[in-house]
Amino acid sequence: MTELFLETDETEILTAVFGADEANPRLDAALSSRFEGLSRNRAQELILQGDVHVNGNVVTSKKHKIGEGDEVEISMRLRKPLRVQPEPMPLTVLYEDDDLLVVDKPKGMVVHPAPGNASGTLVNGLLHHIGAANGGLSSVNGAVRPGIVHRIDKNTSGLLVVAKNDSAHDALASQLAEHTMTRRYIAIVAGSVKHDEGTVDASLTRDTKNRKKRRVMADGSGKRAVTHYRTLERFKGFSLIELRLETGRTHQIRAHMAYIGHPVLGDDLYGPADGTGQYLHAKTLGFIHPTSGTYMEFESEPPEDFRAMTEKLRKR
Repeated sequence: MTELFLETDETEILTAVFGADEANPRLDAALSSRFEGLSRNRAQELILQGDVHVNGNVVTSKKHKIGEGDEVEISMRLRKPLRVQPEPMPLTVLYEDDDLLVVDKPKGMVVHPAPGNASGTLVNGLLHHIGAANGGLSSVNGAVRPGIVHRIDKNTSGLLVVAKNDSAHDALASQLAEHTMTRRYIAIVAGSVKHDEGTVDASLTRDTKNRKKRRVMADGSGKRAVTHYRTLERFKGFSLIELRLETGRTHQIRAHMAYIGHPVLGDDLYGPADGTGQYLHAKTLGFIHPTSGTYMEFESEPPEDFRAMTEKLRKR
């Protein structure tokens, strides 16, 4: 797995004048060739961030051509490896045995550490919980995401299964890949959903204008994504729906519902935001236990803010 890094407050300035033998049609390749230890991916990050000057001018295109005599300056913040530490925190564990845990994640908690969220994540809490229990987590996804078989967004609440060993992880991941794991969500969405039941079968890819978002590809390119939905209740201007994931792409429910004109309420990325985070809850999780072969299914009630919003909309 790729090691993750955190930026420090220290900055290093790298400078170079390129000779005739170093002229390269691409800036990113030229930088990674000239500066030892600077990977091409890291060079691309620095270029896109506006941290690279060529002849005194900021250049943000990785395809910029470098010529003989070009002067390059890079302003690079030094980074240190991200080390994940156990942290005591309250966790709602619905089930636990030697192979796995089922956890009910609260809204607002990030699942695993990443730049910008180095601590306070579910993984930090799991490492403390497991350490106290004298056990372990699977290593399949590396040291930063131990045990994490699947994820839900920071502002989505609900159920996750976590693997304690690599064998269990592989078995659970296979069920995800084969679409045999049961995952049902409930959401409050904008608008009155016309159909009682429906399916969104629309490929997703990263949005080129906003890399945090996913967008539907009408031509079918990207990764296939399938979401089935069922309307549970209609309110004035909103609907309560149940969603079943056939595939599990990043932001799949949020992007799909926005695509059909019913974005999840409170979604600050796909709209309409209300400052509280999206009203989306992973309610049901079912899978075949990797050791016993028994099908197990778990349910989670939505959090208080979700229930309060539902009652508020009923009274409108």
